[in-house]
Amino acid sequence: MTTGTLSRAGATTASSDLHVKGTLGGAINAGLRACLEDDDKVVLMGLDIGKLGGVFRVTDRLQKDFGDQRVLDMPLAESGMVGTAFGMALRGYRPVVEIQFDGFVYPAFDQIVSQVAKIRYRTAGLVGAPMVIRIPFGGGIGAVEHHSESPEAYFAHTAGLRVVSPSTPHDAYWMIQQAVHSEDPVVFLEPKRRYWDKGEWATDAPDLPLDAARVCRTGTDATVVAYGSMVQTALKAAEVAESEGHSLEVIDLRSLSPLDTDTVCRSVRRTGRLVVVHEDTGYLGIAAEVAAQVSQECFYSLEAPVQRVTGFHVPYPPARLERHHLPDVDRILTGVDTVLAG
Repeated sequence: MTTGTLSRAGATTASSDLHVKGTLGGAINAGLRACLEDDDKVVLMGLDIGKLGGVFRVTDRLQKDFGDQRVLDMPLAESGMVGTAFGMALRGYRPVVEIQFDGFVYPAFDQIVSQVAKIRYRTAGLVGAPMVIRIPFGGGIGAVEHHSESPEAYFAHTAGLRVVSPSTPHDAYWMIQQAVHSEDPVVFLEPKRRYWDKGEWATDAPDLPLDAARVCRTGTDATVVAYGSMVQTALKAAEVAESEGHSLEVIDLRSLSPLDTDTVCRSVRRTGRLVVVHEDTGYLGIAAEVAAQVSQECFYSLEAPVQRVTGFHVPYPPARLERHHLPDVDRILTGVDTVLAG
């Protein structure tokens, strides 16, 4: 048995030689630490990630332990950060860029979709850009304008990018390492309101590849698919549904590009019903793609039309109104009632 503190980001303690308890933010910190220890070519970059440890303290103590040549405090210029990281990736480094808030990624959008995502295709596979772009995303923390956005559909639409999002400390610990080791560029979306959620992760080996979905809860009456912060909300909805006599299967997509539709379709063929949940607007969102693929692949298994439970098609609302915008347990259960009635 061992115990010890990793950082203020997670105040984690080891419950055994192979299992650690802590927060989702602490798990990302521990995963980044493992990458820095394993490979000298891994470099972290971002605004205030060094001495401050990041605005959410996810990189706390990493500059102290690995130096300011491995954990770099960058100027306030997201396009410059990503452009610099892209150049470093071409030269054999594995940079990990932190965008401080989701709404700040847009100045770097051109670098990401025009350069980072396309270099392997343009060079017929001769040159790649193995880099990670970490983005705290989503709402639920009462932040000011431009600090709560859901940009995932922009990046998932772009061929050449992997787009992933962990929902638990276990997945956060392993997925950040898998992202750093990936030969493809990865947009790593971190659900900011789940940074302080606690859980346990195993340190021996990951249990799923980076692009696989996870069945979080088995059920028979309907399938609920979510990702990021909405996974915990979907699980709470499943608990309420169980008290009302309904059995819901909950799937965490984990990867938004590529999508693990095989796992979703296997579930839907058993339950016959599907509800897809996310914070982002429903119009042309991830839920629309999941619904389209499942409707195509599982048409004869569906007992009702697929339901989407999403944010509204409006600019992200002021903090005092965000509780009306974000899908909650009641809205998910309304979607479930609709497919069950169908």
